[in-house]
Amino acid sequence: MQSDSAPGNLVRFSVDEVILEGNLSLPPRANGVVLFAHGSGSSRFSKRNQYVADVLRGVGLATFLFDLLIAEEAALDEKTMLLRFDIPLLAKRLVGATDWIREQKGIGGRPLGYFGASTGAAAALVAAVERPQDIAAVVSRSGRPDLAEGALPRVRAATLLIVGGDDYQVIEFNRAASEKMNTTREMVIVPGATHLFPEPGALEEVSRLATDWFRRHLVTEPS
Repeated sequence: MQSDSAPGNLVRFSVDEVILEGNLSLPPRANGVVLFAHGSGSSRFSKRNQYVADVLRGVGLATFLFDLLIAEEAALDEKTMLLRFDIPLLAKRLVGATDWIREQKGIGGRPLGYFGASTGAAAALVAAVERPQDIAAVVSRSGRPDLAEGALPRVRAATLLIVGGDDYQVIEFNRAASEKMNTTREMVIVPGATHLFPEPGALEEVSRLATDWFRRHLVTEPS
């Protein structure tokens, strides 16, 4: 489910001398910004995350979909599947993207949230700990929050964990992670859905849940 384009303005930014690319989409009078942390071999061209991002923009949230890995790293990861599990690396890149957003005129002062999928969810939680004053809310889709390990008790952002009802092992990963968290959090199981939520209506439900969560814990009226 990949395409060769993504909505929004193409931007490039540097994290430790590595140039990352992303697409920043700004609806009129954006009342918050959601940064997407992809995982498990995905990228900003993920049709699933693009769908969720489109729904979020419909309620006035800016979205920033960017690649956590450069092309050479992504090619290596396709062969080894190692970098997708390098949570410190992914979290560092996400923190860099967060700092870049904060520097942008017009939107840098808006509330920020993370939407993380698969191993990207672990990176989002670690990054939220690194920037507790910046990140108000986190949503995880089919995430591996357990890989955030020692960061879990220190997460302060309101966190929603969304898991498919037929994604049995990931349900257990999320339950174990939730028990270690001390912040406002909720785990929602979507009945009949599998890991990628391909079932009719499943991704729509993910989008609805994410939208409601960000509305409750992130959105403020723009000035």
